[in-house]
Amino acid sequence: MGERGVAYTFLATAAFGLEGVAAGELKRMGLPARAENGGARFEGTLMDAFRANLYLRTADRVLLVLAEGEAATFEDLFQLVGSVAWERLLPRDAAIHVSGKCVRSRLMSVRDCQAVSKKAIVRRLMERLGVSRLPETGARFPIGVSVVNDRARVTLDMSGDALNRRGYRTWNGEAPLRETLAAALVDLSPWRPGMPLYDPCCGTGTLLIEAAFRAASRAPGLARAFACESYPFMDRAGMDALRREAREAFHPDAPLSIAGSDIDPEALSLCERHIRQAGLEGRICVRRQDLRSLTLDGPAGVFLLNPPYGERLSDREGARALYRELGAMLRRHPGWKLCAISADPGFERAFGRRADKKRRLYNGRLECDFFIYR
Repeated sequence: MGERGVAYTFLATAAFGLEGVAAGELKRMGLPARAENGGARFEGTLMDAFRANLYLRTADRVLLVLAEGEAATFEDLFQLVGSVAWERLLPRDAAIHVSGKCVRSRLMSVRDCQAVSKKAIVRRLMERLGVSRLPETGARFPIGVSVVNDRARVTLDMSGDALNRRGYRTWNGEAPLRETLAAALVDLSPWRPGMPLYDPCCGTGTLLIEAAFRAASRAPGLARAFACESYPFMDRAGMDALRREAREAFHPDAPLSIAGSDIDPEALSLCERHIRQAGLEGRICVRRQDLRSLTLDGPAGVFLLNPPYGERLSDREGARALYRELGAMLRRHPGWKLCAISADPGFERAFGRRADKKRRLYNGRLECDFFIYR
């Protein structure tokens, strides 16, 4: 491991509906990628994987794919996991942590799959290193074993904490929007850096911050660490160089025309805290404002928002009344576009017209549509 220029296979995992968005990000990085269920697969060097960790906005994790094959029995799984050259990956004091997933397979016990996999790793390491025990006192190595339709995949997590953990959001509001989904909404919207963007239901500010990061060319992983930085086969100088490159690409003084408002003072207080923690204090303007009376001056831009969905029957009428007000708000702003994500199938009727474009996405477990009004 660690050879310069050697290509490996990686999987950038992504939420359902975002696989193609993540693949598009990787392609823009110059990496050959294709979307598949659960993420985007790409080929690259170990430094490409580190770069993906730094720059991916819509993916959850970057996994190094170590082995794939049929696993209808525990013996099949043991042999597949044992075929990996673990002695080239793990130091003798590695803390081995195996997570598992079983879906529509004959091997349906996650706990047993984890136990069999760890046994295969430990046996191979003891044989190849010539030791009788492994202390497991060193760095943690998160290894994943998933068995789907009797086909197993063995991976090593290169990310550690999920990539949505940018570091700026330490408190959540009532209906938090995950950072990766917020970044995807920014990407899928007609907004581009340099255009005005306004969120009239800004909540705790995730959409505003993700748009600002993109406008300032700030790598989302710039202020955090990744699991692979502790792996002995990674090139420390190469990773340091990529971090320097990301810092140099960041333009903290890039002009921003990004603002928002909300009627909830507690959400706005969290929003201001997150903006400050993202290093954007004074760059994004937020205020308390009822969208029913919102009127913006200046050039046209894009309204981008995650309004209440009204999942509970008692809240639905209130949510649909809000959607009607969104339609009126857009009519008050000729030339503006509006994009909103909602799980309410009655959104378009309440808004007052059909969306020009819709895309099916998931906010957590909630099936949603992203409505784009051009």
